[in-house]
Amino acid sequence: MLLFAALLLPMSCGGPRKLNTVQQKQLSARLALSRSEMAEERKIIRSGNRDTLKVRDADGGNELILMKAIRDEDTGEMVANDVIDAAVITARFRNVAERHGRVDLRFEVVVPEEMLDSRWQLVFYPDMFLLEDSLRLEPVIITGADFRKAQLRGYQLYDKYLRSIITDSTAFVDWRNLNIWISRNLPELWRFHDDSTFVAEEDFRSVFGPTEQDALIHYTWGHMKRRHEKLWMERGKKFEQLVKAPIRTEGIRLDTVLRDIEGNFVYQYTQTIRTRPKLRKVDVVLSGDIYEQERHLYTMPRSEALTFYISSLSSFVDETDHYLSRVLERRAAANTACYVDFAQGKADIDLALGNNALEIGRIRGNVRELLENETFDLDSIVIAASASPEGREASNLSLSQKRAASVADYFKQYIRHYRDSVRRNSFSLVVDDTGQELRETARPIGFLSRSNGENWAYLSVLVDQDSVLTPADKRFYMKSLEIADADEREKQLQEAPCYRYLREKLYPRLRTVRFDFFLHRKGMIKDTVHTTELDTLYMKGVHFLKEREYEKALQCLRDYRDYNTAIAYVSLDYNASALSILKDLPRTPPVNYMLALVYARNRDDQNAVQHYLDACREDRSYVFRGNLDPEIYVLIQRYGLNREDDGALDI
Repeated sequence: MLLFAALLLPMSCGGPRKLNTVQQKQLSARLALSRSEMAEERKIIRSGNRDTLKVRDADGGNELILMKAIRDEDTGEMVANDVIDAAVITARFRNVAERHGRVDLRFEVVVPEEMLDSRWQLVFYPDMFLLEDSLRLEPVIITGADFRKAQLRGYQLYDKYLRSIITDSTAFVDWRNLNIWISRNLPELWRFHDDSTFVAEEDFRSVFGPTEQDALIHYTWGHMKRRHEKLWMERGKKFEQLVKAPIRTEGIRLDTVLRDIEGNFVYQYTQTIRTRPKLRKVDVVLSGDIYEQERHLYTMPRSEALTFYISSLSSFVDETDHYLSRVLERRAAANTACYVDFAQGKADIDLALGNNALEIGRIRGNVRELLENETFDLDSIVIAASASPEGREASNLSLSQKRAASVADYFKQYIRHYRDSVRRNSFSLVVDDTGQELRETARPIGFLSRSNGENWAYLSVLVDQDSVLTPADKRFYMKSLEIADADEREKQLQEAPCYRYLREKLYPRLRTVRFDFFLHRKGMIKDTVHTTELDTLYMKGVHFLKEREYEKALQCLRDYRDYNTAIAYVSLDYNASALSILKDLPRTPPVNYMLALVYARNRDDQNAVQHYLDACREDRSYVFRGNLDPEIYVLIQRYGLNREDDGALDI
């Protein structure tokens, strides 16, 4: 981005004599605080809601009256005062407030009238220094009227050069002689010259062949074509020759340009930057050069630095660890289910049948994870099998019991083999005091198998969710549920057209085996233990506050509604939300200061001053901090706070 300001006014033309003066005096532009911003601040200071305030002491018993006043040097009495605008601002630093993670740096580039010449172009480079980094800001360019005229002359000459170049290749053809040759040698082609009849492109090409192309090349003035092609290829080099000082047009930003009463050129410069952790101040210096067309005349000495001290609320963040209270239960439970296919009327597990290998393998993995768990011990496993409705209900109940027992026996053996393999692969020995090896005995795991019988409840769910069954099929099924006897209910379903679909597609899904795992926490004796753990979400929000990423911080802290949440709201200028939290907090110095800041933004001078003084009475560091925050600084100036002789901080 380029910052551009052009002075197209007549300026003094001292020529070499003027340049000699600039060099001898080592003239340069200077940086100054923004007069318009300072004037606005003074206007705000004068625009208080009232001339006097009544503030109370820490106990709330005594009152002190504050007014806009200063001490008279002759009489020693306090007299009402008003602020008189200063003609010249000589301060080299300013406190600026952070908003939404950004700060606006406003300053002036002041160029002495002695440096302005109509034939010169002055280019100024503001450089910003923050932490260990430096950044060159957009330059300020002052162009004299005669300098601009010379620039425009260069562009006019270049435009004339471009207009002299012929880019249309047909302009180099000797059409008169070419037409004579065509009329004599190619009468088929010549008849097209005054024929307006539509001719297909293929037909035209079939007539206008390579011989005609040779004729076209022959009657083209090649030397002229090559000459203009060369001119076109050299246009960039020609631009550099004719335009000695190109006009910069990219990224131009319009800002205030004025002349002060001394005739100096004044540019009001505003730069917005994102804040970052540990950034407390920013220094800005100015350097520059003077040009006369392509000739460099003078390098200006670097100006004195202008310093901006950044007021950020991130320094108020309470970084105390935040903990959550949790109740730990000694016992825990987990469950899962798998679909095991059994041969009709059989209870033995066959891994080669259906999808059994995958399903049983998945449950083995679950059991293995529980056995290796570092937090919990596995106490017992309850295995319950369910059956589909075909056949007699009593037989299905017995069969599902046998299948549950078969699955339980399978996993008893699996756990035994797994523990044996772990012991065999372990290289660590457990010994007693005499050095004798101890045999580690793993606690036995209890198994309980039971039958859930025919799983009509799950069948009803499957029927309701099925997309193949028709509404009539589903109504028939629901009607059959009114039959209390399960065997009779199954017989009625056999008469339905959809029975085959039910038996082949839905019934297999009813033959499930459910596993319920019961565990307890290792080393824990009591049934419940109350404990605390670090609140990672809250601490993440605190981290974002310190990093000045206030939107992210608020997302983490919004539900806590505490002091740090209020800081996030204040930093984002959500003052009403911040106030609703701060009002309910104990009146510590940081809370009082935040309240003063919010009330100051709401233009409630009475409450703002009271809470600021309350904060300062308990913690004197806020006396100095107040000067860094523009809203509090306005109150300090408006009511003469923090003076050693006013007693406001001592009552």
